[in-house]
Amino acid sequence: MDTTTKNKFLSNRGFVLFSVLAIIIILIAIFAPVLSGGIDPTAGDLKDAIMQPDAAHVCGTDKMGRDIYSRVLYGARISLVSTFILVALVFVIGTALGVVSGYFGGWVDAVIMRIADMMIAFPGLVLAIAVAGMLGASMRNAIIAIALVTWPKYARMARSLVLKIRHTDFVYAAIVTGSSTWRMLWKYMLPNTITTLVITAATDIGGMMMELSALSFLGFGAQPPTPEWGAMLNEGRDFMQSAPWMMIYPGFAIFITVVVFNMLGDNLRDILDPREE
Repeated sequence: MDTTTKNKFLSNRGFVLFSVLAIIIILIAIFAPVLSGGIDPTAGDLKDAIMQPDAAHVCGTDKMGRDIYSRVLYGARISLVSTFILVALVFVIGTALGVVSGYFGGWVDAVIMRIADMMIAFPGLVLAIAVAGMLGASMRNAIIAIALVTWPKYARMARSLVLKIRHTDFVYAAIVTGSSTWRMLWKYMLPNTITTLVITAATDIGGMMMELSALSFLGFGAQPPTPEWGAMLNEGRDFMQSAPWMMIYPGFAIFITVVVFNMLGDNLRDILDPREE
């Protein structure tokens, strides 16, 4: 990273602020065992069920007597790791298919884009619920389900960016000089798409976290006793009036994390977007 680019990042106060907040959230997830005081998030005692927040349980307990504070901290691990895996999976699959589609064209382009069109024709979350329902309820299957309905967005974007340069003089010159197909894709096509797609991936982190939490809330994602924020909201909805803390704390954790990563993505877009030059 050259000095000019580094200065662009550091001079953007919003990016610096939300980068620090994102790092803090990640550190909380990493050091959850320490911050929770060694309390097992899956261990409960029915004698302590539905206890209000107090000195022993600062965020109260759930219906099984499990400590909400510990579960929220450990939930950060599952929610963040699952979201990052999902974003990386969608980014790699969508980018690869889009670049191949735009570069080769013809029947390759037609097949990939028709599949993408079919996926886009259905409401994303509804299709994800259907896929997760067929695969079975688990966080792994929830990630697969959302990835299957999200990759077309990245593929279509990568394809459009490749088509802009596919028939330019420098590409034809590279082909004439004997550049291999792999070299063309790696050296010329991919670099011209990567910045825009990285910006898109960064801005999608918050949204994909919400989608994973939604599937867990509906029972298609993480299963009890796994401490995942969406699943915790599902467990607490029956106690919304009698024990609101069961929903308040995981809901607040989702809200803060989504806002931080959304704002981080927006500021990253402001820095890297070529149209801002």
